[in-house]
Amino acid sequence: MRAVLSERRLEVLRAIVQDYVGTEEPVGSKALTERHKLGVSPATVRNDMAVLEEEGFIAQPHTSAGRIPTDKGYRLFVDKLAGVKPLSPPERRAIQNFLEGAVDLDDVVGRTVRLLAQLTRQVAVVQYPSLTRSTVRHVELLSLAPARLMLVLITDTGRVEQRMVDCPAPFGETSVADLRARLNSQVVGRRFADVPRLVQDLPESFEPEDRGTVSTVLSTLLETLVEETEERLVIGGTANLTRFGHDFPLTIRPVLEALEEQVVLLKLLGEATDPAMTVRIGHENAHEGLNSTSVVAVGYGSGDEAVAKLGVVGPTRMDYPGTMGAVRAVARYVGQILAES
Repeated sequence: MRAVLSERRLEVLRAIVQDYVGTEEPVGSKALTERHKLGVSPATVRNDMAVLEEEGFIAQPHTSAGRIPTDKGYRLFVDKLAGVKPLSPPERRAIQNFLEGAVDLDDVVGRTVRLLAQLTRQVAVVQYPSLTRSTVRHVELLSLAPARLMLVLITDTGRVEQRMVDCPAPFGETSVADLRARLNSQVVGRRFADVPRLVQDLPESFEPEDRGTVSTVLSTLLETLVEETEERLVIGGTANLTRFGHDFPLTIRPVLEALEEQVVLLKLLGEATDPAMTVRIGHENAHEGLNSTSVVAVGYGSGDEAVAKLGVVGPTRMDYPGTMGAVRAVARYVGQILAES
């Protein structure tokens, strides 16, 4: 940052961002001196605004005498001037109560999306916990017919994957129980990446007539582990964008089209293993359709490691401290619920 931005000019920028986010109106020097205790005359504020404009932190919309923050101005505000606004105790209790009512992982994700969209009045995006970053909680094997089994894989994040297995030969109840016990003793509590190595010798420990079925069950299990289902996202609150029509320069359509593309959203949220909060503002978003939006995202998971991301997408004229606080709080509670589930 260049030396010209004194503490006072930073204060002026902060005041402009706060007023513009709150009022939706371009901000003039007179309004700033009336609303904020800046301790200087309107003439000095005008001078400070001229410097901020020259440096590219604020700009003048064509039709107005006031100024509005640019992407660069919002970026400085987020990096230097905005604390994360903590939620009130009643808000925190409401989040906890709402999420604790969830019955399974799908319900947790669905409730999280609705909650984030309501709290921030933006578009909420939640990624399902990734299989590759999960550990095995339990493998269930059920006999459905003499040569048909159901394989159920349960992860530490509460994710449940079910597969049918057609066996090459009939497989008795005793053999099913034996395979279930041996499988679980090898893989429970282990990372998915380790499972192929742990089970590779298992068929050899069974009678020759059962080895074909054991191999079939194992290949179904390994297919389940590597499937791309982890890139599932749930999105909610898209209708919230219609409240911000004038924040999108031409039309809302490019934003809606970009939000429909899962690949775009996954890139926006960022690397799932990164637990840190990221804020991408305007043109920092590589996808052209999202140049008029900002994204606030954070990792969530059980323990210290993130298993997926959640966040919100809204116009750049966003209440950043409030949005960052809500996103962080929701991620923390979702992580707690996954850890306890």
